[in-house]
Formats: sequence, C-alpha cells, structure tokens
Amino acid sequence: MGETLERLQAVIDDRLAAGDAGASYVANLAAKGRGKIAQKLGEEAVETVIAAVSEDDTALVGEASDLIFHLAILLAARGLGWDMIAAELDRRHGTSGHAEKASRPQ
Repeated sequence: MGETLERLQAVIDDRLAAGDAGASYVANLAAKGRGKIAQKLGEEAVETVIAAVSEDDTALVGEASDLIFHLAILLAARGLGWDMIAAELDRRHGTSGHAEKASRPQ
C-alpha cells in the first residue's frame, strides 16, 4: 500500500506543479481552490458511506479509492503528504482510541 500511495502522491505533485488545468483533472480541481477540493472530498465521503451500507464490495472499493484520491489532492494542495499522516498514525499507535480522543484540545 505504501508504494501505491507514494506513487499517487508523486503523480498528484507533478500535476499540481505543472498546473495545466486543461490537461489534468488534478490541476483543474486545484485551480478551483481548496474549498472546491474539500467539497469534492466530502462528496466522495458520502458516496463511500452509501456504498458501505447499500452496495457490494466492488462499489465500496471504488468509492473508497475515489475518497483516498481526493484526500491525496487536498493534502498535496496544503503541502502535506502521506509521510505526515503515517507519522501521526505511528504517534497514536498503542494508545487507546478513547484516550487519544480525550487528549485532544476541546
């Protein structure tokens, strides 16, 4: 999974850097701003939830892939990457979910 996400991030980074909205979905979406990227991520999250409760596994895998793709675009647009997500997950490893949530600022 790590190689796949790294490859995805590299492609997204390249397309954002090129900035050719006419040739790239990633660049086109990014040109509309972070708000539009976040909106699209939200739409994909809803579609993933719908697939999880009312569709088959193939549909769920497809929607989850779309969700991760759009999350990767949003992260890249903010200058963030999977390495930062992995570091945060590593930091949380071994901590109860309840304890981790309770430690967050209110």
